[in-house]
Amino acid sequence: MTLDPKLLAPPSAIQEHIGYSLVEWREGYCKVHLPLQPQLLNRQGIPHGGIYAMLLDTAMGYAGCFSGDGNVQILALTINMSVNFVGQPKGTLLIADGWKTGGGRKTYFAEAKLHDDTGLLVATSTGVFRYRTSG
Repeated sequence: MTLDPKLLAPPSAIQEHIGYSLVEWREGYCKVHLPLQPQLLNRQGIPHGGIYAMLLDTAMGYAGCFSGDGNVQILALTINMSVNFVGQPKGTLLIADGWKTGGGRKTYFAEAKLHDDTGLLVATSTGVFRYRTSG
C-alpha cells in the first residue's frame, strides 16, 4: 500500500534530524522506517534504546490519528508507554508497526512491534494516548 503524501504534514524537526519516514498509514495502523546510521548507536555499537522508544511511540501515535483527509489533522499526546527491549538488530533498517487497539472519544490504546529488515524482533510496546483538542 502506497502512502498518500497529501495526508501528511511537513516532517517535524525530530523526524528530519533522526531520519525516520512514514511508509504506510491507514485507519488504526502505521508503519515507520529508520535506516540505521552511526549517529544512532550507543557506545556498545547498537541503537540507543531511546531510538527504539521514539519509533514505537511514533507508530502508535500515528495509528490512532488517521483521518483519511489531508485537511483534517488529528493529534494525540502520549500519556503512558511501556517498552520491552527483546533483541539487538542485525540488519540495516528498523521497522516499527503500530496498531490502535481500543479506546474512546478522548483516549486510545495502542501497541507496536519493532523489527529489523531481517525480521528479527527488537522491541515491543504498549501505550495510552489522549487526543488533543484545539485551544
